[in-house]
Amino acid sequence: MKKQSWLFPFLLLIGALIYTLLTRTQLQGDGFSTYGADTVRAEVTQIIEEGQIQLGENIQTYQIARVNILEGEYAGIPMEIDYGRRQIRSDDYLLSVGDKIIVLISKTPDNVVNAYFVDFTRTTPIFWLAILFALAIVLISQWKGIRSLLSMAFSLYIIIGYIIPQILSGRDPLQVSIIGSIILLAVTLYLTYGWNLKTHSSVISMVFVLLLTGTLAGIAITFTKLSGIGDENVLFLMQNSQTQINIRGLFLGGLIIGALGVLDDLVTTQASAVFELRHANPNFDFRGLFNSAMRIGQDHVAATVNTLVLAYAGASLPMLLLFSLGQGDYGYLINFSLIAEEVVRTLVGSLGLIAAVPVTTVIAIFFAQRAENLEKWEHVLGPEGSGHSHHH
Repeated sequence: MKKQSWLFPFLLLIGALIYTLLTRTQLQGDGFSTYGADTVRAEVTQIIEEGQIQLGENIQTYQIARVNILEGEYAGIPMEIDYGRRQIRSDDYLLSVGDKIIVLISKTPDNVVNAYFVDFTRTTPIFWLAILFALAIVLISQWKGIRSLLSMAFSLYIIIGYIIPQILSGRDPLQVSIIGSIILLAVTLYLTYGWNLKTHSSVISMVFVLLLTGTLAGIAITFTKLSGIGDENVLFLMQNSQTQINIRGLFLGGLIIGALGVLDDLVTTQASAVFELRHANPNFDFRGLFNSAMRIGQDHVAATVNTLVLAYAGASLPMLLLFSLGQGDYGYLINFSLIAEEVVRTLVGSLGLIAAVPVTTVIAIFFAQRAENLEKWEHVLGPEGSGHSHHH
């Protein structure tokens, strides 16, 4: 691939970064404690006591440990914590001397300071797991793997640095999510696959599918009378945020972002299939190329939709177990918001993925069949795709 074809993706990346920085909103504290705001890291220095305790019908091991506070106002001060005497927990892991943990420190009205166990510190193992993940990608995909890692980092930046601040500042979550998703997908696709006709067809297809999915989602939540408050975190957000947030829009935006990862894979694979089929048989007319590509897409979309359903079911498994334990009627339970939202999310996301196949196929065929005619614009549009040249 020509080096100049990488100039455009990096210019696009820089432009996107500038845009998000210019539109970034500085959030003000709302005066409430966020998750983890009152916690500090500590190290277990001694196990003072260990035994068995019965909580309800559950018998579990408890420990009394001495810990050294590692940060904050009480850094360097030893304190005692109990682990398992007040609440039911898993017996899979017990405290050991040298363990790094997270504790909550509170002060009573008469200035007595207490520390409570919150969780284990997992930063180091997660860091090494992430390093292993990055090395595996680079080892298998080499330079394309590096570009993929850059794309992933940019995706997180757009979500944390643009989409979330814009929503919290009062902007419409659906509009922000669609704009952020288009920026995210365009930049990450060009970074990963290069500036070429195949990537152009993927990006244009994704824009169409995102807009279609957003429209379907809007119709679906109106039709089903969903308000987006099925998640208890949304209720907490409504109670504590000083900015009025469009909760229905937040639900729609979450649906769009949730479908992005699977949509990325489906659209790029379908576009690649069209270009490869065109190379395998240059005599294909539109109808022949469309039918052949759709046969590939049918298998892919069937597997992808199943993947999406399993992903949502896996995330909702504790809730499904709870309803099964109560011997509830699933036909009745589906009416409740927390269940209905997941069902609508799955169905609308799947409809968007299904629509992506014919949309991508048509757009990719448009570019593939005109690749030779667009050769004179290669300095602007880039080559046909990685591994292919316009020249035959």
